[in-house]
Amino acid sequence: MPVITHAAGNGDVTFIHMGDLHGHLIPRPNMREGDPDQGQMMGGLAYVYDEIKKIRKEHPNSLLVNGGDTVQGSAEALYTSGQAMVDVLNMFKIDAFNPGNWDYLYGTERFRELFAGDKPLANWHPVAANLYYSTLYSFPETRYVKQAGQRVLKPYLIKDVNGIRVAIIGLTADRGPQAVSTRVMEGFTLTPGEFEVAAAVPLLREKHKVDLIVLISERGLGANLEIAETIPGIDIVLSSDMHEESRKELVAKTGTVLVEEGQDGTVLGELNVHVKNGKMTGYKWTQHRITTKNNQPDPVIAAKIEEIRRPFVKAGFVTHVNPINGAVLRTPIDTVIGFTKIPLHRSNFAGTSSMNAVIEGSSHDFLADAFKASCDSDLGMIRGFRYGTHIAPGPIKLEDIYHYIPIGPQVACGKISGDDIHWMLERGADSSLSPYVGWWGGGWQIAFSGLTYDLDPKKPYGNRVSNIRISGSDPMDMEKLYTVGGYWYVDNPNMINRHKAWEVNVLKDKDGGILDATDIVAYYLHMLPDHTVDPEINRVHLLSPLPPPISMSREIQPLKGVPQPNY
Repeated sequence: MPVITHAAGNGDVTFIHMGDLHGHLIPRPNMREGDPDQGQMMGGLAYVYDEIKKIRKEHPNSLLVNGGDTVQGSAEALYTSGQAMVDVLNMFKIDAFNPGNWDYLYGTERFRELFAGDKPLANWHPVAANLYYSTLYSFPETRYVKQAGQRVLKPYLIKDVNGIRVAIIGLTADRGPQAVSTRVMEGFTLTPGEFEVAAAVPLLREKHKVDLIVLISERGLGANLEIAETIPGIDIVLSSDMHEESRKELVAKTGTVLVEEGQDGTVLGELNVHVKNGKMTGYKWTQHRITTKNNQPDPVIAAKIEEIRRPFVKAGFVTHVNPINGAVLRTPIDTVIGFTKIPLHRSNFAGTSSMNAVIEGSSHDFLADAFKASCDSDLGMIRGFRYGTHIAPGPIKLEDIYHYIPIGPQVACGKISGDDIHWMLERGADSSLSPYVGWWGGGWQIAFSGLTYDLDPKKPYGNRVSNIRISGSDPMDMEKLYTVGGYWYVDNPNMINRHKAWEVNVLKDKDGGILDATDIVAYYLHMLPDHTVDPEINRVHLLSPLPPPISMSREIQPLKGVPQPNY
């Protein structure tokens, strides 16, 4: 193959970055403590596109990049297996897309329909260097025998923009949506991605003669910072996964610029880059906060969203079948099912007066309370997921609960030992607070109802959690079996919340039919006085503060504790 000749580029190019949209079609309130737009309505794809149009008009030499975790996170996305988001975003003219772990929610065959092959349903130009078909030596035997060992998507793409040759390398997550089932990823294999990036950078520089190398990665800022500082030659990292908001760009020791855009389409990033003689010589980073005050809804996109939502809301409702658990949606999602006295969310930064999102959030406290009440158990629990909406004090709609629970779990009651619960807490803390970025998991600390404890972020694994108490008073007995309510999936019939349990009993409706976890929450609200929730918060007592952020951005993940080696 002949070597490509290309004169060193000179000029400007603009990157427009959005990520972690999580199925949010319409605006939602912002309840994060201390935000400049706290209390305002933010996001909504029609409003996001308004900002994209403004940037494109000012900077016609631009590329629109969509980060991962797009087709999951709402009722509309769930009941259409992601098609609701695809139909809207296909109108955006996206130039590159890197899948996230939640984009695999509907199984590998649906993933292939949406993103792989010659004519994928999503016209987003997907790239993922670290996503492969399983080899024949995997168990169970790969579903895709002819493709075994091959990549599912292209590892990178090259764009010529304004005389500048831009390479975009894609990394998907290094884990699937494990909260649902390990079988969701049957036929696919993921790697961390470092080896693939290390191989691609010199190839792109030396053979393809690119001027800019951009990594779009669903590995989160911490892991992406490690990649940038150990693999020289990457100019820009457009990050997603951990929902950090880059109020200011993060610059690695290698000079690589890293940014991330939060979640739900509430933030859009604009990175203007200047290239001279084939090298990035300057840049300007702008964070655009998408609010109903700053932006006007694009009428074409707004009309498409209204069309997609019509079968789900009162105006044109029809029943839908949950593609994951078979439950039937019989209620319009814009139905008010209860009320809340306090904001419900899990998004506060470290250093705020309320609990930091890595540790606890009012939304998760509320959901754990619902599962505890539904099982009449000692404890309720729910995994510490990162996605989820904000609910302002006042009405709660069914669609709000689907933003919290868009992954088709049922609820089961069972028994788990005190010792197992203790190690759940320790493992969760380590996957969020470990000083080693590679150890971080996708979620935050698991949430419990009926349980309080002390947590010391500075202690080593196995020693962070202490003073665990049941109902706020009785010390937890490590040898006792406690009754617990939480997520249940048919693929793991002896597990609750992906943990081994005994005497498991799955909750059904009065006729023995399937109940989605959202139904359980709706019933819980219905049984409360005035259908109103007021969850007790701050159930975790921090014995020392979380580490401060690694940069001037007040990130959710406490990055300051990450070792910074002298590479």
